[in-house]
Amino acid sequence: MSHDQLVRRIDELEMRLAFQDDTIQALNDALSVQQIELDRLRRSLELVAKRQADLATQIPGEAGEEPPPPHY
Repeated sequence: MSHDQLVRRIDELEMRLAFQDDTIQALNDALSVQQIELDRLRRSLELVAKRQADLATQIPGEAGEEPPPPHY
C-alpha cells in the first residue's frame, strides 16, 4: 500500500469517526430531552392518579357500586 493510499484511508477513517461522534452526540441530546419529557409525563400521570383516588373517596357508596335503576 502506498503512502498516498494510507493517508487517504486515515483521512476517511477520521471523517467517519467525526461523523459518528456527531451522531452519538445528537442521539445523546435527543435521549436527554426524551428523559426530561418522560419524567414530566410520569409526574403528571401520578398527579392524575392521585386526583382520581381523591375523587373516588368523595363519591358516596363503595367504588364500583351503582345505584339501582329508577324502575326498581
